[in-house]
Parts: sequence; C-alpha cells; structure tokens
Amino acid sequence: MFNNLTIVGVGLISGSFALLAKEKGFAKHVIGVSRTKASEQKALDLGIIDEALPLEEAVKKADLIYVAIPVDATIPVMKQIMDIVTDRQVVADAGSTKFALCRALEDHPMRNRFVATHPMWGTEYSGPEAAVRDAFAGRACVICEKEKSDPAAVKAMENIYRELGMHIVYMDPEPHDVHAAYVSHISHITSFALANTVLEKEREEDAIFELAGGGFESTVRLAKSSPAMWAPIFMQNRENVLDVLNEHISQLRKFKACLEKENMDYLYELMENANKIRRIIK
Repeated sequence: MFNNLTIVGVGLISGSFALLAKEKGFAKHVIGVSRTKASEQKALDLGIIDEALPLEEAVKKADLIYVAIPVDATIPVMKQIMDIVTDRQVVADAGSTKFALCRALEDHPMRNRFVATHPMWGTEYSGPEAAVRDAFAGRACVICEKEKSDPAAVKAMENIYRELGMHIVYMDPEPHDVHAAYVSHISHITSFALANTVLEKEREEDAIFELAGGGFESTVRLAKSSPAMWAPIFMQNRENVLDVLNEHISQLRKFKACLEKENMDYLYELMENANKIRRIIK
C-alpha cells in the first residue's frame, strides 16, 4: 500500500505499528525519527526500522507518516510535518488526547492530509524493545474529525487498522477526550496512586514481592508506565481527568465511610452496583 513509512517516535505504539506494517505488507521500507541516537540504534538493531533520518528528510521520503510521541511534543512536531507534506502523503497520529491537536491544526492548509487516530491499545512498557507483533488486535481505534480529512487518506488508515484487527469508532475530539479520561486515563492515575500508597506504607520490598497476588499485580501494573508519556496526557486532558478524579475520590469516600461506620449493608450495595460492569466487560 505504501512504499515508505516514516514513524516519528520509535517506541511501543509506533514500533509495533512498523513491525506489523512490514509483516502485513502495507509498507515496504520503514524510516525512523527519534529524539535520541540510542533509540534509533535500538530500533535498527531490532529490525523495527530500516534507516534513521532527521525529521525533514524522513517526512519528505515518506508516503505515510505515523506520529506516536508524547502529546506535549506532538503539536509542535506535527506543525513541522504539516508544513512539509504534499497532497500525495498521509499523516496520522496515535495520541491519547485529540482536542488540543485537532484545534492546533484546524486552519492548516494541509489539514486534509492528516487523519487523527487513537488506537486504544498499549502496555506498561516503553521504548523500541517494547514493540510487539501481536499488538492492536481486538481493540478499538478512534478516528476523529473524519470529515476534515481527505476521504482516500481516511480509507487508507481505516484499511490499515482493520488489517491489524481493530474496529473503527468515529468521534469528535472533545467527547473522545472525555471518554478517554474515564476509560483509560483514570486507570493509569489510579495505578500510580496505588503504587505510591503501597510504597509509602509497606517498607519491606520483599513482602510486596512475596505477598502481592494477581489482583494487586493487575491493578498496579500500569504504574510501570512511562511518566514521560503519561504526565503530558494528564496535563493536556486536565479538566476531564479532574472531573473523573473527583468522582473517583467521591466513590472512595463512600467505601471509607462504610468501614468507619461499620455499615455492611451499604458496603455490599456499593460492591453489588460495581458488579454491573460485568454486562459491559466480560
């Protein structure tokens, strides 16, 4: 489908995307752009990219440019990219926030070459070594402002994501950021907070290692995620994250009150209500 794919960022998302692009035949040659030479070399060593180039050269050489970097860097980098691209190229991003980026690019003369996407997949690991070939399958990919992108560019990205095993959801940027706060961002911030709670109260690392069961491991797993990626997400989606965080704190207070007042009936009711999530997540 594309001769040359440029990935801006050579970490988990872009690296996995690049591996699958070559494996599934929708890119023949992968060019990598990274902030550090170490990451570029690691991506080369792992076969994620075929060559590493500076941003401008990499963009000019590409048919598809795929941007997966921390969201605070995405806007300035994307503006650089959009100033270079022609009407024969496609640009897509994989960022977890969409409103700020879409607003920043709304009046750019090459806006129609950009497809705003958010593949709803990830792990707690980062860097080129985190890239895997079994990524994305069975997950949703959100496409925002489809009507502002060239139909052929949208179709190309839809085909790629479907080939990766994803189903497509269309959303405006603002509701996307609201929903992302509730189903993704709060999970991460809660995990970071829980890890800090345990580290603060449990001083014996051996006890954490020996006694932590599957429930704790699955709940705190996301605390291993990169602060360089997640701090900008929380800040860029600050209002929505604060909204969901306030609600989460309110729910925690209810559980706390039940224990303080020894209110078994209400405690049971809260947990029984939470069980309704089974209807949605099996």
